[in-house]
Formats: sequence, structure tokens, C-alpha cells
Amino acid sequence: MTKEYSWMLGPFEKAAEANPCLVPNAVSRFFCPVQEKELGWEAKDVFNPAAVVKDDRVYLLYRAEDHEGKYAGTSRIGLAVSDDGLHFTTMPEPVLYPEKDEFSVYEWEGGCEDPRIVETKDGRYFLYYTSYNGKVALLCCAESTDLVHWEKHGPIFKDAMNGKYKNLWSKSGAVVCRQEGDHFYPVKLKETYWMYWGESDIYAATSDDLIHWTPVEFLADGADPSHSFSQHDSRCKDNDEVARVLLPIIRPRVGNYDEFLCEPGPQAILTDAGIVLIYNGKGDNPERLGGHDTMYQGGQLLIDPENPTCLIARTTHPFISPSESFELEGQVMPTCFLEGLVSFHGRYYMYYGTADSKVAVASAPQK
Repeated sequence: MTKEYSWMLGPFEKAAEANPCLVPNAVSRFFCPVQEKELGWEAKDVFNPAAVVKDDRVYLLYRAEDHEGKYAGTSRIGLAVSDDGLHFTTMPEPVLYPEKDEFSVYEWEGGCEDPRIVETKDGRYFLYYTSYNGKVALLCCAESTDLVHWEKHGPIFKDAMNGKYKNLWSKSGAVVCRQEGDHFYPVKLKETYWMYWGESDIYAATSDDLIHWTPVEFLADGADPSHSFSQHDSRCKDNDEVARVLLPIIRPRVGNYDEFLCEPGPQAILTDAGIVLIYNGKGDNPERLGGHDTMYQGGQLLIDPENPTCLIARTTHPFISPSESFELEGQVMPTCFLEGLVSFHGRYYMYYGTADSKVAVASAPQK
């Protein structure tokens, strides 16, 4: 790692002895309350996990798909646990899934997808997952104290600005946290919590309670980050006559590994150098990618904590790329899609979906 990138986490090394650390399981059966029948809820694919340390064990909340009947491919979120961060045991049933409730309008028939997780010092866990009803993806929140039983709160933007963004396609919420031992706790910057979110472009949002979030807008005279403001700014009022628009703080770059898409990975981390955000980049250059049309790879960003919409540095090359057979071949290929990060026994463990089919892990020493 060069001095230029001394702020990065890593370097990460794939755990060849354990990978893939999670694979589909045709034995697990679950009674779907919507279809009112039993099915193999994780028989098709497992991928894109959130990760957290609890009671000196690593827990993964992972996306799983079934392959039975009319609604084959519905996503649910399962739970797996490990004593060493490498080898996992899964629970027989999902812990978050579509039901016949007020949230089914958001979650059925696509399901609950691609979670990220944060914990608070008073023992609460907030899961930010994507609901998909076959038409629109919405970033949602659920809350738990034990990782098994979850209270759904619905789409995180539904109440912001009188519903201005309640139907906005939204995914991938990475909350800014500070590391304390093996835990990552949300931290307030400028008197509010911050999140990075989005698919293709990356945006910011703020919150007072980790449940209700407001997208950060910019003055319409340009995308200058110095003009950004959240609901805490005196200019941000429902009756404000100043034109305000949603603009990305990070965009894809033509000719690079993220030229087609940028999407946040696990929680962002406040470090001495700034806010470090691991993100996923999708490239679109077959010549550079060894003949593949597209490829998901991992990059890192450094953001100014004094102005959380201002980018300080950005990697010009991916720090992790598909190379193994299970990363190159699967439902979506080739893919390393990063979503889970923990500190465990003196090392970072990063969990990622491989070709939208399995889960793998890479680790790195902590500085």
C-alpha cells in the first residue's frame, strides 16, 4: 500500500481455506406465510451478507433465494453464526422475510434483499435492507435486540420532506460509525447521523434516530458539496423557496473499474484520516476485464468528516476483484460484492457475495 493510500483498510487477503464460507442449502425448509406453503428458502443462492460481532461470535445476515413455484427467486434474510469468523452454522429458517402485513406492499414478491447492519451501545441493532415488490426497490429499516426477532419500520425516506422521496428507487445504506474494540457504533457528525446510499450514484442522508432518514439535498445552482445541507440546516424547511435537488456526491468514472455503477458496501468508518467507505464498483469495459462484459469489484473512498459530502480521496484501482471459480461463475458474474465488515480477534473480516450465488470472506490485520 503506497503512502498515497495509507488511509485505506487492508490489505485484505481472501481466506482460501474457508471459501466459500456459505453456500446454498437445499435441506432448510420454511413455511412461507404469504404463499401458505413450505419451501426451500435458501436452496437457490445465498449472497450479500451484513456482519456484526455479538458475544464474541460473528453473525451474518445474508440474502437467500428459493427456486420453487410461481414466485421462485424471492429473497429472504437468513442468520449464520461463527466462532472463528471463517466457518459458519446457519439457522434453519430466515429471520426477516415477506409476510401478510403492512409491509408486503413493499416486499412482495421480490422480497428482502442486501442488508447492512449497525449496533448501538444500548444493545439495539438496525438493519437496512432493500425491499422489492417487482416494481421499485426501497431502502427499509428493521430493528432488533437479539438478531433473530425483527421489528420492521418500513422505507426510511417515506416521511422525509412530506413524502418527496417516498417512492424513490433506493438501496444500500452504509451508516457512518466509529470503531470501539470489536464494535462499530453510529456516530453523529454535525449533530446528526449520516448514511451513504444509492445504486449507480452514491448519495448521503441524515437522521436523528437511525429509523427516519432525510436525503441530503444541494442548492440547484450546482453540485458544489459546500452547498449541501440536511434537515438540520436553517435553509432546509418544507416551505423554503430556495430550489433544492438531490445530487450524487460520488459518481461512476468513465474508463475505470467503477465506470458503470457505484454502490456503498458495509458501514462507513470514522478514522483519524477521515471517513473510510468501502464501496462496490461495476465496470463496463470488456477489453480491460478479460473479455467479461461487466465485473463487480471493491474500491475505497475517503470523505471529510467536517463536510460529509466532500470527497478527499478515491482509489484508482480495485483492492479486491473476482479471481476464484465461485466468484467468476454464478447468477451474476463475475462478482465480488462487499457488504459485511467486522473487527474480530485483532483482524478485519470482510464478507461478500460471489457471483450472487455464495458468500466468501477476506481478512486483514488492523493497523
